Amino acid sequence: MSNFEQFHLDFYQSNYTIDDQEEGYNSYGSNENLRGSRKSQTGDPPPTSAFAPSEMLLSSQSYTGQILQPTYSPNTHLGYADGFDEEPPLLEELGINFEHIWQKTLTVLNPMKPADGSIMNETDLTGPMVFCLALGATLLLAGKVHFGYVYGMSAIGCLAMHALLNLMSVPGVSHGCVASVLGYCLLPMVILSSSAVVFSLQGIPGTLLALFIIGWCSLSASKIFTSALAMEGQQLLIAYPCALLYGLFALLTVF
Repeated sequence: MSNFEQFHLDFYQSNYTIDDQEEGYNSYGSNENLRGSRKSQTGDPPPTSAFAPSEMLLSSQSYTGQILQPTYSPNTHLGYADGFDEEPPLLEELGINFEHIWQKTLTVLNPMKPADGSIMNETDLTGPMVFCLALGATLLLAGKVHFGYVYGMSAIGCLAMHALLNLMSVPGVSHGCVASVLGYCLLPMVILSSSAVVFSLQGIPGTLLALFIIGWCSLSASKIFTSALAMEGQQLLIAYPCALLYGLFALLTVF
């Protein structure tokens, strides 16, 4: 008990007063405020807009919530419809014109008919392929498998006639035009091979018919070449090599 009383007396006899307590409290509060202001200056993160570029801020502000949604325009379907209507037919894009094919066929069937040079100068290979296939098919019906000979002689004959016509004509001619004309003029030879299915051509009637067909093919081809290449007065010169070429097809048909 004596120790407690001594501590109590020492406490009240010290120089500590209430004013000192208030002053200490004020100084403690000021230190806390200073410490809090420093913490707020150093601890608070800066706003994100301080480091973001202005373009990003403008784009984020102009966002309307319609991203990846295409704008609808009523004239789009009309434009597509007009584009499809203006497109040429598929056969015309492929170069297949049935009217021109029919005109070329009639020109070959009638050697005395004048040929239209603008139409005959086209590189149309639809008719020649059909006539070559028809020639091979009729030979097959007659018991002769000569598809390879037909296409081989056609290719060699086209190359030879192309070289000859380029030497004789001033404007020149393309491989497609030569193949087209020689192929269309193969139509009378298909008639000869069709006749070989019905009766034999190994005789005088068959030989005369073969000579007639050779003259028909060569006359039609030379007439078309002279009209398409403006080679007036040179029809007989062109008809001779054409007759040699169609004579080979006649030999395949007869024998």
